[in-house]
Amino acid sequence: MRTAKAVVLQGRDGQRFRFDPGALCMEFLLTGGEEGVLAQWEQLHAPGDLARWIERSGLGLPAPVLEEPGDLEDAKRLRAGVQRLADSAAGGLPLSYEPVLNEFAARPSLVPALTGTFESVWASPATCSQYLSEVARDAIALFSSPDRVRRVHRCGGDNCLLLFLDTSRPGTRRWCSMDRCGNRQKLRTRRRTAEPATSAAEAATSDAEVEPRGRNGRS
Repeated sequence: MRTAKAVVLQGRDGQRFRFDPGALCMEFLLTGGEEGVLAQWEQLHAPGDLARWIERSGLGLPAPVLEEPGDLEDAKRLRAGVQRLADSAAGGLPLSYEPVLNEFAARPSLVPALTGTFESVWASPATCSQYLSEVARDAIALFSSPDRVRRVHRCGGDNCLLLFLDTSRPGTRRWCSMDRCGNRQKLRTRRRTAEPATSAAEAATSDAEVEPRGRNGRS
């Protein structure tokens, strides 16, 4: 299974933050979706969009990535299958069999190459079809492992849709990013903690003001 590199995302509020999807197939879900709330985040609208997205992804494929007719619709079919599996895993539900993963995994995948300086790179030019095969193989490795499936989570932030594979050693990751949802939750917790303390202080002050008047008969 391929571990995806952290990518930089930008929310609708303009805030940029680092997000670690944990796996290649989970990063692929960042392309959005065609149905429901995911449609507002769709990145694959027209021919060429898929190749451009792959070139910017964390896998580090050299440009240009070649896109053929039909690749865009293929990508959406594969993405839908991975999305269903990830949603079920994050929700603690039984996984459904998605034959689309086997279909794409059977295709030729990306080819690794060794440079003259003994660096591992991807053979160029790569194709969108090869990338989709790599995504499908990664998804099979992830969702066939009960231990890994238990580590697929949705961010705990309010209304956050991001899904990730928790690759941390303790397995306690809760947020898409501490720079975004994690910090927001910290601020909410501080406010909730501060409010009762403020109310208690105000009540104590009020009692202190009332008590002397009672003692002096000025109530």
